[in-house]
Amino acid sequence: MKISVIIPILNEAATIGKLLPYLIGNTYTDDTIVEILVVDGGSVDGSQKIVGEFSTKNNGIAQLIPSKKGRAKQLNAGARVAKGEILYFLHADSLPPRHYDHYIIEEIKKGNEAGCFRMKFDYNHWWLQFLGWLTQFKSKRCRGGDQSQFITASLFKQIDGYDESFVVYEDNDLVDRLFAIDRFVIIPEYVITSARRYREIGVWRLQYHFLNIHMRRWMGASSENLYRYYKEKVV
Repeated sequence: MKISVIIPILNEAATIGKLLPYLIGNTYTDDTIVEILVVDGGSVDGSQKIVGEFSTKNNGIAQLIPSKKGRAKQLNAGARVAKGEILYFLHADSLPPRHYDHYIIEEIKKGNEAGCFRMKFDYNHWWLQFLGWLTQFKSKRCRGGDQSQFITASLFKQIDGYDESFVVYEDNDLVDRLFAIDRFVIIPEYVITSARRYREIGVWRLQYHFLNIHMRRWMGASSENLYRYYKEKVV
């Protein structure tokens, strides 16, 4: 089984240059990652050049895929061209555990066709450490895109991929649908993800806005309503 890593970016020059060599240097075996698809939504900060230079130095394993802006659209664009039997969706500011490929493939062999890792933030704030602690529990309320998500290409196609009407909350929507058919597992290893947005906006202020988005969704808010709130309060 081969894995296609799919990373959506928009002006990620500060992170993508660190992530790409990390992904290659922390695999269990050298041939499980068939490609790294970096799906660009229109970066203007030199991200494309970084990806291109890395690809040239590493036998073309990284490919830059142009896409319309929007994480769901970018993730689907990557999935459409992916060659691997397994899709691994990863944020540009998140580092999966060492031997992540081995952990994912072992779960697939057990019959677990989709899932994620647990997560820790790279910031020693007690609330963020608490949020990371919650990711050990098998509840869809404890899930998020920062934990990264793997899924077989066949199951991804079966559930029609990411819902592109969501500009935000697309990860949670996918998880909700996978939980509904009981096809999700949490691997007890940790992704380390950046707390940069919490540092920029403030831990409590950003957490309030994220909880507000979840509450609005639970109460039936449309994807457009969620995006308007996110754009006004978070971006």
